[in-house]
Amino acid sequence: MAILDILRLPDPRLKEVSQEVERFDDELLAFIDDLEETRQAGPAAVGIAAPQVGRLQRVVIIDCSTTRKPVPNHGRLVLVNPEITEWDGFELGREGCLSVPDYTGNVIRAERIKMHAMTPEGEPQEFEMEGYEARALQHEVDHLDGMLFIDRLVSRRTDLFQRKVYQKGGKKRK
Repeated sequence: MAILDILRLPDPRLKEVSQEVERFDDELLAFIDDLEETRQAGPAAVGIAAPQVGRLQRVVIIDCSTTRKPVPNHGRLVLVNPEITEWDGFELGREGCLSVPDYTGNVIRAERIKMHAMTPEGEPQEFEMEGYEARALQHEVDHLDGMLFIDRLVSRRTDLFQRKVYQKGGKKRK
């Protein structure tokens, strides 16, 4: 396994739309292992999408099981070709991103979603998600469509904030 380089804004590859995965093989599984190792090496990252490491395929990993405050979740999920099929309710929440490490922002997202995807082996799966997990998945799916959370801000003047802490263990930057 390997830790991959995270693309950062303004890298133009972050604005490209990813392609659906059509081959479910050992090469895909090896990439997913590298993507997971990269997510775990990041500072408090609950999710990562393949385009963030320069691979324009529809693959995301989320894991909301280790948040400081417990939230309803399905544990660690590897989702290939995820598609959100239903949205319900809306709420404002703060988001950050490995590809925009110096900022956080307030973004409006659906409170509850239904989605389907494939496993890394090509088997179909469906989930209903709510709250923080639903927000994390919507954030990662945006990456697959060439969007970042800053593209969803209502106002960069009032909803974008300089990040004060962004390291494992919550240490302040110097």
